[in-house]
Amino acid sequence: MAIPDEETLVPNLPMDNYLQSSENLYHWALDDFSKLKTLGLTREMLDDLPVRTGAARYAQSVWNKDYNSQQEAQKRWTEEAPAAFELRDELLRTLRYAYRKDPALLSRVRAIAEGEGNDDLIQDLSDLSVLGKENPEPLTAMGFDLSLLDTAESESDNKATLLAEANGDKAIQNQSKVLRDKAYTHLKELSDEIREAGKFLFWNDKTRYKGYTLSYWTRRKRKSGTDDTNMNTDTNE
Repeated sequence: MAIPDEETLVPNLPMDNYLQSSENLYHWALDDFSKLKTLGLTREMLDDLPVRTGAARYAQSVWNKDYNSQQEAQKRWTEEAPAAFELRDELLRTLRYAYRKDPALLSRVRAIAEGEGNDDLIQDLSDLSVLGKENPEPLTAMGFDLSLLDTAESESDNKATLLAEANGDKAIQNQSKVLRDKAYTHLKELSDEIREAGKFLFWNDKTRYKGYTLSYWTRRKRKSGTDDTNMNTDTNE
C-alpha cells in the first residue's frame, strides 16, 4: 500500500497467466542463479519473487470475491425484482379500492404511488405495509389477506439488502482493486528485473532465454505465427 497511486500499474493481461509466469520464472531463474548473481541479483531478491507472487494471488482472490459477489447479486435482483414490483402494484390497486371513500387515506396511497425505480419500489413496499396495518378495517371488509402486508414489509427489507449488494459497496470494491493493482505492481517490479537480467545474460542462448519471456506473449506469438525465439522482436514486458 506504500506504493504511490501514480506509480501503481493495472494488469494488461490475465492475472492467472501472469501469476503462473512468475511462478515459472522463479524456478527457471533458480537454475541459473550462479550466473544471474554476477549481474547483482541476490538470493534474497530471487526468494522474494514467490512471496510477492503469493501476495498478488491473494489480492486477486479478494478482488474476484468482491466482483463476483456483486455479479451474483445483480443476477438475483434481475430474477426476483419483477415479483416485488407485482406485489407493490397489487397492493396499490387494492388500497386504492379499499380507501376510495376516505380522501385522506386515498391521498396517502396516491403519494406512495408517485416515483419510480428500484429505490422507490423498496420504499413503497414499506409504506404500503405500514398504511395497511394502520388502517386494516376496510381491507378486512373486502376479504383482503392481511398477511400480504407482512410479506410487503419483509420484501422491502430483503430487497433493500439485495439491491445494496447488487449496486456494490464502491469504497470496498475500489479498495480491493487498488490493493490488487499495487500487489501486481510490486510483483512486476521484481519480476521485470529478473527477466531483464536473464534476457541480457542469455541473449545468445535461445534455450535459456525463452524462460525469461512471458509465456502469455509467447503463446500469442505462436498463434499469430511469429517466431517466439526471435530475440530481436521479443515483447518488452
